[in-house]
Amino acid sequence: MEIAFLIKGLVIGFSIAAPVGPIGVLCIRRTLAGGRATGLVSGLGAATADAVYGAVAGFGLTSISGFLVGQQSLIRTGGGMFLMYLGVRTFLARPSDEVRPSGSAGLLGAFASTFALTLANPITILSFAAVFAGLGLAGAGGGRLAAALLVAGVFLGSALWWVILSTGVGVSRSRFSPAGLRWANRFAGVVLFAFGLVALASGQMRLGP
Repeated sequence: MEIAFLIKGLVIGFSIAAPVGPIGVLCIRRTLAGGRATGLVSGLGAATADAVYGAVAGFGLTSISGFLVGQQSLIRTGGGMFLMYLGVRTFLARPSDEVRPSGSAGLLGAFASTFALTLANPITILSFAAVFAGLGLAGAGGGRLAAALLVAGVFLGSALWWVILSTGVGVSRSRFSPAGLRWANRFAGVVLFAFGLVALASGQMRLGP
């Protein structure tokens, strides 16, 4: 049944999104600073990027995946520099006693930044390709409808994780004192900068002789 492909995609999307990395740290910090909506929209940017990579793997678009993997050094270098910038900006940010919801422009920026950062990790597509191949789902093995349902499931599964994370952090936000929020900013800034430094170093190593 085609619905099985949707369920499999949902499980795959949730499993790939759940491990906490730079996007998770960024989502947590934005939820603390701007509220659940900002954190959720940030997560949905990552979920959309996951769906894009899921589509590349699910539909067997080998030319696109080959190009992205071939250019991963440049992409990771750019993503690493952006993460380092976000890390410094987050470390220096002054927390507010009250949540300051972002406007439409701020939400769009939150979505776009996590979408771009997730795409800046071409290794993600290898994860999807490996999982899809292991389950016999690569290259639209069940037809285009099956591939489309897989991609939809990947997005929904990833989005579900970000809903859970942003809601949980939003509920606990009131427990943070101004000093606690300040230390949360500093911790998140250091972690984001470290992730960016690692990405930048790996990109430079691949660019080297």
